[in-house]
Amino acid sequence: MKAGRSSSLRLLLLGCCACVATLGYPFRPPLDLDVTPRVTVLSSSLHGCRRFRSSAVNYSAMLLEADSEQRLYVGARGAAFALDAYDISAASALTIEWEASLEQKRQCLLKGKDNKTECFNHIRFLQRFNATHLYMCGTHAFSPMCAFIDAERFVMSAPEEGRDKCPYGPRTGYTGLIVDQQMYTASQYEFRSFPDIRRNSPSPVLKTEDAPTRWLNEADFVGSALVRESLSGSSTGDDDKIYYFFTEGGQEQASTSTHGRVARVARICKGDRGGRLTLQKRWTSFLKARLTCSLPEYDFHFNELRSVFVMPGDTPRDTLFYGIFGLGWKNIKASALCRFSLSDIQEAFQGPYMENQDSNWKEYTGKIPDPRPGTCITNDMRAKGINASTSLPDDVLNFVRRHPLMSQQVRALDGRPLLFRRTTDYTHMAVSAVQGLDGEEYHVLYMGTDEGWLHKAVHVEGRLHIIEELQLFKEPQPVDNVLISEKQTSVYIGSPSGVVQLPHSNCRRYASCYDCIFARDPHCAWSGAHCVEIAAYPDRAALIQDVQRGNRGCDNTQGDVTVRSRFVRVGDDVLLQCELSSNLATPLWMLDGDELHGYGLSSGFRTGTDGLLIIEARQDQSGMYTCYAVENNVKVAMVTYNVTVSADLPSPPLVEDQATASPVPTGPPSSKRPLGAPLEPLLPHSELLSSRSMEALYLSLITILGSLCVVLAVVLFYMGFCLRVGHRGKYSLRAAAAAYPSCKTTNRNRKQHRNSALMELRTISSHCNGHATNNGVSKPPHGNTYDGGFLQIVPGEAYTSPNAETPPPAPPPPPTPPECSFPNGLSATLPSVLRRMNGNSYVLLRQSEADNASTLCSSFADELNRILEKRKHTQLQPRPDESSV
Repeated sequence: MKAGRSSSLRLLLLGCCACVATLGYPFRPPLDLDVTPRVTVLSSSLHGCRRFRSSAVNYSAMLLEADSEQRLYVGARGAAFALDAYDISAASALTIEWEASLEQKRQCLLKGKDNKTECFNHIRFLQRFNATHLYMCGTHAFSPMCAFIDAERFVMSAPEEGRDKCPYGPRTGYTGLIVDQQMYTASQYEFRSFPDIRRNSPSPVLKTEDAPTRWLNEADFVGSALVRESLSGSSTGDDDKIYYFFTEGGQEQASTSTHGRVARVARICKGDRGGRLTLQKRWTSFLKARLTCSLPEYDFHFNELRSVFVMPGDTPRDTLFYGIFGLGWKNIKASALCRFSLSDIQEAFQGPYMENQDSNWKEYTGKIPDPRPGTCITNDMRAKGINASTSLPDDVLNFVRRHPLMSQQVRALDGRPLLFRRTTDYTHMAVSAVQGLDGEEYHVLYMGTDEGWLHKAVHVEGRLHIIEELQLFKEPQPVDNVLISEKQTSVYIGSPSGVVQLPHSNCRRYASCYDCIFARDPHCAWSGAHCVEIAAYPDRAALIQDVQRGNRGCDNTQGDVTVRSRFVRVGDDVLLQCELSSNLATPLWMLDGDELHGYGLSSGFRTGTDGLLIIEARQDQSGMYTCYAVENNVKVAMVTYNVTVSADLPSPPLVEDQATASPVPTGPPSSKRPLGAPLEPLLPHSELLSSRSMEALYLSLITILGSLCVVLAVVLFYMGFCLRVGHRGKYSLRAAAAAYPSCKTTNRNRKQHRNSALMELRTISSHCNGHATNNGVSKPPHGNTYDGGFLQIVPGEAYTSPNAETPPPAPPPPPTPPECSFPNGLSATLPSVLRRMNGNSYVLLRQSEADNASTLCSSFADELNRILEKRKHTQLQPRPDESSV
C-alpha cells in the first residue's frame, strides 16, 4: 500500500513538473530572450562611483542640459539641487529649500491624505524655460505650486498657482515638456478628475475632450517626446509633433472578449489652436493608437507601459522609441523591452479609424472627410486656405471628436521583444549610441530595476546582450530616473535615498584578452596588455574588439594559467577550485588532456560552480587536472592542478627543536598552503577516525542525547504536576476534617474562611480518644496537665518560582506521648518552625504561649472553625523576621 502511494505521488510530481516545463511560469519564453547578465558586480566592488545625499528624499526629477552638461539639476521632496555634473559628490552643490508650510500640511491631512508620503512638496517638474531661467513645479501638500529659478544664482522666485500644470499626488502618472516656452503636460490634475493632455501657457489653453466620446480612459502617463518634423527643407511643410505614451483601459474589443489595460501612443500638433466653434479650446489633432509588445508564437501581450526613451535618428522618421513593458499581474515580476519606429507610428495614424457602435469599438468603414481629420496643417491645406486649425470645417472637427482611436496597431520593430526577464521589474531606462571599432553604431541601454540594480546591455542584431548588472545600493530601493551624459561619460541614477554617478563603463574590470572580448562592450577593447576605453585611447588600429560575436581576436594572445599541486591520501576527498567570473561561462574539466565524462555516483567525481570534487581518491586518479571556461564556443584555461594520490603521503622533513634537541616534523606554513588543498595531519592515522568508529560514536551521542531529553521531559512533567496540585492560598478545611474521622463534630461555628491571609489555630489541649471532660475542661490521665497553646500560621506570598529547587522535607515530629495521641499521628508538641505548606507556599508556624483557658475535646474541624470565627475580632501581628522568604 505504501509503495503504491509512493509511486503515485512520484507520478503526480513528474506530471506537475512536465506541465510547468511545458507551460512555463507563467509561461515559457524563448531562451534567447531571457538573458542572463554576464557579470554581477556588488555595491562594494563598484569603481568610480560617486554619490550625493542630503536630508531630503525621493530624488526623482533630474535635468541634464545637453549644451553645457556642467550642472545636474535634481528635484527631491522639499528641495532642489544644482550639482557639479563632473562630480556630484563635490561640496559645491547649491540648494533651494521649498517645503510646504504647516498650515498646508494640516489642510492636506483634512483631505484624508497620508502625512508620511503625500503631505509634502514633491518636485515633479524641472526643466529649462529660457536661456536664464528654469521652471519647477511641486505637489505642495496636495495643493500644486510652480516657480521660476534663476539658473545662474539658483534662486527661486515667488511661487504661483500650479493646479493645471502639476498633479496633486507624488505617484500620479505625469509627464511634461516645455517647447518654445510653452508648457505641455499630461496627468490627472485634480482629485476625482479625468486624465487630460493640456497646453497650459501661453494662451490659448487646450485640453482633451470628455464628451460625447471620452478620449482618455483612466490613462496613466509615463513619458512624452517632441519630434521636430518642421525642419527646413520639409517637402510637406509639416508641423512639429508631441507624442505621449501611457497605459489606459482598453476600448476596442479584443480577441479574448476582455477589456483590459493596453499601452498607447498619442500625438498632437504643436501649432494646434483648437476649433472655432466645434472643439473650442480642445485639440483638433489628437489621435491615439495601440502599442503592441507581444510574443506572437505564444499569443501573449505585455500591456503595461512603464518607461519610454526617445532615440533620435538622422532624420525625424528615423526616430526610435524604446519602451519597458510589464504584465500588470500582481505578485509576478516580469519585464519586456520593445522598440518602435516613428515611421510605423505615423503609418498607424494614416490608417483606418475606430468607431463606437453600441458600446463596442469597431473599425470605421464609412466616408472620411477632407482634409483628413487629425492631421497637422501642411502646405496642401494652406493652398486650400486652411492656415490654422480654427479654419477647419465642422464636419472634420466632429469626426475628430468621435474618432480619436486608430484601428491599426503599432507593432514592435523587431516583431517581438528584444528582452524578456521573468524575475526583474525594470522601472526606467536610458539609451546612448556608441560607435564600435568595426564602424557600426551600437545602442547601449542602461536599465534600472525596482530593487536598485542597473543593467547595462548592448543591442546586437535584434537581441540584447546584458554586459553587466551593478548593485547600486545595499538596501533594495527602486530606480526613479536614469540620465546619460556623453560629455562627462557618466550615467546618473535617481532613487529615493540619493543620486548615484557611474562611468559609462569600467574596462579595467576585465583582466585578460578573452575576458575583454567576451564582454562585448562597445566602450572597451584589448590593447595587447590591458582592456582600455576606446574613447580615451589614441591609437585604435592596435585595439581588438568583437561586439557582434564576442569570440574573435585573442587567438594569438598568451594567457597565464595558474599551476597548483595537490598531494592526496588514498580514500580522502579533495576539492579543486575553479571560480568563473562570468555568469555565462560553463566549466570544463580535463585530465591529462582528456575531457572528464560523466559525474555519476560511481565516477568518483562531482562538479559544481565552485570546482571539481574528487571523492575517496584512488591512485589511478592522479594526473594533471585543467579547468576551462567555455563561453561563446571558446575554451579558455583557467587553472591547472597537479594531483598526486598515494597510499602514504611523504613525511615532512625533520628538524631539531632548539629547546628539546629532538626532531619534530615541519610542514609548509598554513599561509602557503594552496587554496582547497587538504590539511596534512602531523599525527599518524588512527583507527578511531575510521568510518565505522565515527558511525558508532555518532550513534552513542544520539543515544545519550535522547536519554537526556527523556529525563528532562519526566522532570518537567513532574514539576508541572506539582504546580497544578499546589495552588497558592488554598487551604481545604474539609480535607482537614476528613483527616480526623474519630473526633466528634459539632454544627456550631462551622464557618470556613478560605481567603484569609492570617489564621489562628488553637492546639488540642487534651486527647480525643474518648476521655471525659469536666466542665468543658479536659484532664489528662495521671493528673498531668499540659499547658494549652495555639499555632500562629503566617502564610507567605504563595508563589513558587518555576526555577526554584524543591526544598527538603520537613523534619519528622517528635514522638507523641501515649497519654494524648491523635488518630493521624499528629503530636501535641509541634516543631517551632515548619516550611513548605501545600507544596507551593513558604510559611512559618510558631507555637507560642497562650492563655490557660480550657479546651473542649471535639473534632479538629470543629475546633478549627471555632478559632477561625474568633479571628474576626482578633488580628495577629506577625514579626518582621517571620515573613516568607
